[in-house]
Amino acid sequence: MLGLAGLLSDDGVLGPSSAQAAGYQNPLAPKAPHFAPKAKRVIHLFMNGGPSHVDTFDPKPLLTKYHGQPLPTENLRTERKTGAAFKSPYKFEKYGESGIEVSEIFSHTAKHIDDIAVIRSMHADVPNHEPSLLLMNCGESRLVRPSMGSWVTYGLGTENQNLPGF
Repeated sequence: MLGLAGLLSDDGVLGPSSAQAAGYQNPLAPKAPHFAPKAKRVIHLFMNGGPSHVDTFDPKPLLTKYHGQPLPTENLRTERKTGAAFKSPYKFEKYGESGIEVSEIFSHTAKHIDDIAVIRSMHADVPNHEPSLLLMNCGESRLVRPSMGSWVTYGLGTENQNLPGF
């Protein structure tokens, strides 16, 4: 029922189908959320390939301290030879009541930092980006669990049967 006939039938253009007469409900029809949501919407900025965290919202004082020096390799898990430490070329300042440090790149965003959730506690045991991205979005480094988008749709419901909720 995902084709044109299904969409027209859902809108009542074709009249009730035998499935509708029997009480069939489209699984993609808009649904109410399971629980009354505390939030109205979620904006998740997922920047795969976006700017580096050390240049935006996550200053690393030790990178500045050890800039240009070789990294200690005894506990460094990486697949390739890693060079020296490289500090961010951008300046950071504390903003808002929270005092969150924000790079000069986001000077306008910094004015609203108290209304933004900045997560700096993420870490992974895998040095590769792709499994770490899955870990961040699904809670597992393999694709076996629902993504964050699935949970947001589950919590807030969906009003759209034409596009995925995430």
